[in-house]
Amino acid sequence: MNELAVNHTPLIRCCDLSKSFGAKQALDRVELEIGRGRIVGLLGPNGSGKTTLIKLMCGLLQPSAGFLMIDGHEPGVYTKSVTSYLPDRMYFADWMCSRDLVDLFADFYRDFDRKKATEMCSTLGIGPRDRIKSMSKGTKEKLQLALAMSRAAQLYLLDEPIAGVDPAARDFILSTILTNYNENGTVLISTHLISDVERTLDEAVFLKQGHVVRHEAVDELREREGKSVDALFREIFRAQPMEGGEW
Repeated sequence: MNELAVNHTPLIRCCDLSKSFGAKQALDRVELEIGRGRIVGLLGPNGSGKTTLIKLMCGLLQPSAGFLMIDGHEPGVYTKSVTSYLPDRMYFADWMCSRDLVDLFADFYRDFDRKKATEMCSTLGIGPRDRIKSMSKGTKEKLQLALAMSRAAQLYLLDEPIAGVDPAARDFILSTILTNYNENGTVLISTHLISDVERTLDEAVFLKQGHVVRHEAVDELREREGKSVDALFREIFRAQPMEGGEW
């Protein structure tokens, strides 16, 4: 029997989740549940709390209040074993080549598919001896994406996966995500480039100043609002004058 048919517990559950850095409140009492087998957009402008939420899910940060569960567990050893994380910047040493990274992932992650990774790198135009220090920013991001999507993870956390690549490469990267993730897993894509990712999404989570202001299935949202997710995003996040007096 299909696992999705019998496992109805949320893959991600946030309850009253808050995170502050000193006086700055990055996330404020977030309530969120995300199921399995979904592609979900975590949508918001820069500074809305997207990366903070993803780092909490990865266990790289600890909540200031509330709690977060991944597959029924608090972030820790188990959740790291079922979560594939693509950060918003390259975190490998410049002297390494793409083959070194494939070897590293094969040694480190039990669910890593070496064959899939090498085939994906080849399709993306990345050779086994290509060194990171000689790669463009876009190629580095493609390499990290190939590594992240070659795991049979339950949760893929992709932080701005298309922000550093030219528009022509974005469709290719999104297609790579769609055709390579574990179909029983969920992909959470953090981005502010809504028009590029909208057609790939099942659900959209709008994050504004640390608050979840909307979470809906994309098809229902379009039908109810009579507009695209991108148009709604622009409406919700339209720039407004800040309070606090004159400069």
